[in-house]
Amino acid sequence: MSIIEVKNLCYTYGKGTPFEKTAVNDLSLSVDEGEVIGLIGHTGSGKSTFVQMLNGLIRPDSGQVLLNGRDIWSNPKEIRKIRFKVGMVFQYPEYQLFDETVYKDISFGPRNKGLSENEIDEVVRKSAKFVGLSDNLLQQSPFDLSGGEKRRAAIAGVISMDPDVLVLDEPTAGLDPLGRDVLLSQIMQYHKERKNTIFIVSHSMEDIAQIADRVMVMNKGRLEMIDTPKKVFSQIDRLEGMGLRVPQITKIMLSLKKRGFEFSDGILSVEQAFSEVVDLLKKEGKI
Repeated sequence: MSIIEVKNLCYTYGKGTPFEKTAVNDLSLSVDEGEVIGLIGHTGSGKSTFVQMLNGLIRPDSGQVLLNGRDIWSNPKEIRKIRFKVGMVFQYPEYQLFDETVYKDISFGPRNKGLSENEIDEVVRKSAKFVGLSDNLLQQSPFDLSGGEKRRAAIAGVISMDPDVLVLDEPTAGLDPLGRDVLLSQIMQYHKERKNTIFIVSHSMEDIAQIADRVMVMNKGRLEMIDTPKKVFSQIDRLEGMGLRVPQITKIMLSLKKRGFEFSDGILSVEQAFSEVVDLLKKEGKI
């Protein structure tokens, strides 16, 4: 069942000025409940503009964003309610922090939803646990936290509103490899338990290949492809023509296949590659 449907979405910055630029051009797609959509595209392809239209932060010039079958702009006075249902985590989300303590920051959304104090406390602690923040950090100033802790606190503030759709714009930007892996693991654990829909924008093809059910490719404001990671990342020439790359292990294995090695298409991880190599060596009687 579709939770998000986008129809002929268009948006242009600086319309009628010398700086006019079309960011999203006639984009249509449908996303089912519980899907994880990985969104990739070169800088300036329209990714951030598109995801900001999903919860009404940007109003399209034309076209529709339907949430559970209803145009989110059908009643502009209720657009604030949409933002509780479609939660947005911006790139460098620690810049979204603002309150005196981590607890107050995370509780801002639930409090504005009108929850009781007991409900707020439960939600805050559950959200903090989801992202790996210990209780002893909740009474600290968010500005005293480490970079990774700030990132997790900001994400907890969004998931505390229990959105049906969670939009993450480059959530791992600037993190070291360990911090990135931990954060992605926590996000996917949250998705496993919550079973909500997630859009995740990333320049890391390896991350997208591992976590996405489908990959959405944008180029010059248009939707170029949307398909499984295996099918999208098998189109190396097409992606490279758009200034994108595929996971390194995918490129290596396809290169070896072209040299005559009997490997499968669409290998997306080192673990898959290792299994393929072992199977080939067994087949040739070398192990």
